[in-house]
Amino acid sequence: MVVDELGDETVDRLFHALADTTRRDILRRCVRGELSVSRLAEAYPMSFAAVQKHVAVLERAGLVTKQRSGREQLVCTDPEAVGRARQALDELESAWRGRVDRMARLLAEDSGTEENDTEENDTTEGPER
Repeated sequence: MVVDELGDETVDRLFHALADTTRRDILRRCVRGELSVSRLAEAYPMSFAAVQKHVAVLERAGLVTKQRSGREQLVCTDPEAVGRARQALDELESAWRGRVDRMARLLAEDSGTEENDTEENDTTEGPER
């Protein structure tokens, strides 16, 4: 399971990075092509430093890398890291779907048992006298 392979700390950093709207937007923008941090900062109503911090969180999570190009830092999405994130989410979804399916089966079995109990106790004897 990818979640186990990555370790709790790595998965925590990944989900923390993806929990913020601005960071998800930065990631989407960088998937389309590398952008400088200053170019990214133009798109948000926050300081350049705040955008740098968001990029740093994404970088610590392994979702993006930064490369120097002259005076600028270019932000690139790491497709493999995004794939690992997707796989981790898919595996968590699968685990939860399995749990929900098991609960549904148990409830159906329980409901079937109650119906049988009701039918067995509902014996009709002749009219009371």
